[in-house]
Amino acid sequence: MLNSNPVFAARGRHNALKRYRSPDDPELVDARGQLKAEHLAAYIKKTVDAAPPLTSEQLARLALLLRGGDGEPPGGPVASSIRRNTSAEAVAQPRRSRELTEQAEAAEAELSALTGGAA
Repeated sequence: MLNSNPVFAARGRHNALKRYRSPDDPELVDARGQLKAEHLAAYIKKTVDAAPPLTSEQLARLALLLRGGDGEPPGGPVASSIRRNTSAEAVAQPRRSRELTEQAEAAEAELSALTGGAA
C-alpha cells in the first residue's frame, strides 16, 4: 500500500522536479512552497493534537498569527471579538503579506482536513 502522507508526496514531487529544473523554475518554486506548507501543516496538527482545549480568544490569536499578523490586532490586546481593520493601509497589503495569508489559509484547510474539521 502506498503511503498517503502529504509531506512524503510533496517531498517526492519537489525532489523529482529539483533534479532536472533550474532553481527559479516556477513549477519547482511552487513545489518548494507546497513542501514547506505540508511541513507546517504536519507540525500544526502534531501541536494541536498535544495541546489542551483552547479558548476562543486563544484560537483567534493563533488564527491571526497564521494569517501573517503579529498576534495582536491593531486595536490592542486580543479581545473576545476581533474587529477587522478596513483602513486603506490594511486593505492594500504588501505582496508578501498576501502570500503569507494564502499560505496560512492553505495550512488551515490542510489542518482542518487532517483533523476532520475538529481544529
